[in-house]
Amino acid sequence: MSELESKVEGVLVKDHALVSDKDMQHVLELKGFGEMVKKKFLLEPFESLYLLYVDRLKLFRGKQVMDFDSLMTECMKADPDAFTKFLIYRDLRTRGYVAKDGFGFGSDFRVYERGQFGEKGAKYVVFGMTEGKREKIGLLQKQIEDITTMGKEPVLAVIERRGEVIYYKVSKIQFHQNKDQPMSSSIES
Repeated sequence: MSELESKVEGVLVKDHALVSDKDMQHVLELKGFGEMVKKKFLLEPFESLYLLYVDRLKLFRGKQVMDFDSLMTECMKADPDAFTKFLIYRDLRTRGYVAKDGFGFGSDFRVYERGQFGEKGAKYVVFGMTEGKREKIGLLQKQIEDITTMGKEPVLAVIERRGEVIYYKVSKIQFHQNKDQPMSSSIES
């Protein structure tokens, strides 16, 4: 099921889709897709991939119509995490959330509470990890701290090998140093 009634037409510019139709720009914007950049309305690569996936985008490169696989190949050249971003974005959209490009924590998105897009700021920052890929715990801790400092709730999206996305709300945790203290016991007889 798609959120758009008619197909969007776009032209590939690097790895973004340029949408020229003013009415379609307005419809897309209301649904949380794309944004104006230097007077041009552009869809992010993950948005274009999603709209191709749900058959709501006709994307041209010159006179050639691009399909999902050819766009994914282009996106992967520019960003090795393009497939991970697409999987998270598709899952969030399917669940009814509006997601926009994040703050630069890798595969991350600003995610708005259902029905709150355009009314309130993003509540969550969802950042992704692929199952089996090693990550340094210090980097994860720093991301959580930075997201929390921004007043957002950090959510870790783990992509399983089958492509399923599982979400974990994460929070800052501090481990206090153990002090060597004599054990005390109170045994009464």
